[in-house]
Order: sequence, then structure tokens, then C-alpha cells
Amino acid sequence: MMQIEYSERTKLSEMNGSNEPGLRASSEAASSEIETSEVLAEVERRMEARRSAGRAEARAAILADRFVYWFSKRWLAVFNAFFLLYVGLPILAPVLMVVGTEWPATIIYTMYRPLCHQLPQRSFFLFGPQLTYTASELMERVGINIGLGPTTRAFVGTEAIGYKVALCQRDTAIYGTIFLFGLVYGLLRRRWKVPSLPLWAYIGFGVVPMLLDGGYQFLSYVMPLIWPDGPIVPHETAPAMRVITGALFGLATAWLAYPIVNETMEEARKSLERRFGWE
Repeated sequence: MMQIEYSERTKLSEMNGSNEPGLRASSEAASSEIETSEVLAEVERRMEARRSAGRAEARAAILADRFVYWFSKRWLAVFNAFFLLYVGLPILAPVLMVVGTEWPATIIYTMYRPLCHQLPQRSFFLFGPQLTYTASELMERVGINIGLGPTTRAFVGTEAIGYKVALCQRDTAIYGTIFLFGLVYGLLRRRWKVPSLPLWAYIGFGVVPMLLDGGYQFLSYVMPLIWPDGPIVPHETAPAMRVITGALFGLATAWLAYPIVNETMEEARKSLERRFGWE
């Protein structure tokens, strides 16, 4: 009886042993199939992500081309609008002050303060008895010490003397002239090809006069600090000279740049029209 049980156990053991390789192979095949499906799924996911990224990049490229095409046809109008706004807001500030709307005027003065020194003795005043004031005249009329510090820059005027434009006289002339040139250039380019100003003329008529006028004024304030007993004393340029040199610089800058920009925009527009058939 014991021999029979032993024999049966032996047969069962042999049968189990013979099945183990098959079970192992089946398990390994199933595992391999799972790994392969996971790899294929990951590959497909990455390919779809790349296709999505490619479609997004293509859309972005088309939008960029559309914007370039739009800008190439309207760049001058954009420039004119920008410079009208840039020089118009500082002129609007004293208007707002005189009508009693001080908080938007304060925002304009504060916004332009990093862009311009806003010294009152070098700025225009509106709605007062005079368009410009010297430092001594401001000290006499307002009773404050007019210098070059932040307190002077923050002074915007009073009802008695008028209110300060938020750009100095030279900057007003520069950006105002660029705006006016843009209007004239828009009319001229419809009938003629306006050539760019030569570089030597830009330097000679635009840069040098402003450097001589503003540069000497700057040195006249710096040199007494370095050489207190020297012959050079602080010098304030006349408002007319600030306006003339600023207008020359603005005119020369726009005359040099606008024909070059126009040619570049024309080439970009024609290239996009050939590429996409746009009109």
C-alpha cells in the first residue's frame, strides 16, 4: 500500500515537473506581449505628441506670417500712431491738470519720468503767462529752489504759471518731428521713392548739433564739480536751441530709418505673397 502511494506521488511529481517549463514559457510569452504592447503604446503616444506639437508650431508659424504680412502693409500707420501717442500724452497731462483731473495727469507724469528728466526749466508750460521759464524765473514765481534733483523733476506747475508738459523741450521736438515726418513721408512715398538720408548727413546735421548743444550744457554742470575754481560755469541752453537741435535729430533719424524700413517691409510683403498667394 505504501508502495502504491509512493508511486502515485512520484508520478504526480514527474507530471508537475514536466509542466513547469510549459507554464514558465507561457508566462514569459504573456509578459513579453504585455511589454511589447506597452512599448507600442508609448511610441504611439510620443508620435501623437509630436504630431500635436507640429500642428501647434505650424499654426504659430502661420499666425506669425499673417502678422508680418499685416504689419508690412501698415507699418507706417503703426509708427505714426505710436509717436502721436508718445508725444500726445505728455501734452495731455497739463490739459488734465487745468481741468482738475489730477490723478490721470499724475499717472502720465510718473510714467514718463524714467524716460525724460522733466526739469521744469527745460520744459514747456501750458495755460500760463509764459511758454518757458528759466530756473531764476521759477524760483521767483514759485518760491522753490529749482535745481536738478528729484524735487525739481516732480514739480509740475501751478495755476499761476501753468502746467508742465511731461516731456522736456528737446524730447518734445524730437518725437514731434518724427511724427510729422511720418505724415509727410506717407504722402511722398505714394508718388516717389524717397531715398534714405546718407549716414554722413545724419551725423553732420542730426547728431553733431545736438551733441554740441546738449553736450556742452552737460559738461558745464559736471566740470564745476571736478574743478570748482575753473572758468566753466553751469550753462542753460536756450529753449530755441533745444527745439532746433531736437527737431534736426528727429528729422534726420526718421529720414534715415523710414526708407530702409519701407524697403524691408516691401520685400517681406512680396515674399509672403509669392509664398502663400496672399493679396
